Amino acid sequence: MLGPAVLAYLAPGDFLPAHHGAPVSTTGSGDPRIRGLLERVGPREAGESGLGGPGVPVSVLMEGDRAVAAAGYVRQGGRTAHLCVLTDTDRRGRGLARTVASAATARALAEGLLPQWRARPPASRAVAASLGYRTLGAQLSLRLARTPGPSPSEGGGTG
Repeated sequence: MLGPAVLAYLAPGDFLPAHHGAPVSTTGSGDPRIRGLLERVGPREAGESGLGGPGVPVSVLMEGDRAVAAAGYVRQGGRTAHLCVLTDTDRRGRGLARTVASAATARALAEGLLPQWRARPPASRAVAASLGYRTLGAQLSLRLARTPGPSPSEGGGTG
């Protein structure tokens, strides 16, 4: 089971951009520094972040040659930008997620997309709210176990 999670969306007029002052650059999800961040947080958090997908442009904050926070988005349904945000475990609570998510959100809005934020942890929900996202729904994902049974070719149909 994954969730439950809230789904929050951002109308352009509700955007509250972050003004952190740290320099944010843009790279691709295949950048070795992004892969390093994904490895450091572990497979569960990396998978939930969504940053590992191919072709995702990523806003990133660096400390030296190390990516410490990153955010991008994946297009869903043509006009929705599903935000993907991740901060290094030992750098959380410093406003870094808000900074990179703000940059990714601004890019999505500039492309005419509807930004979407899916969040379970309260800290992630707080970051979304601080940028102006409004919770409009919830999501629960389940992986159903496959039960053995006759296949249609074995006479299991109602024929």
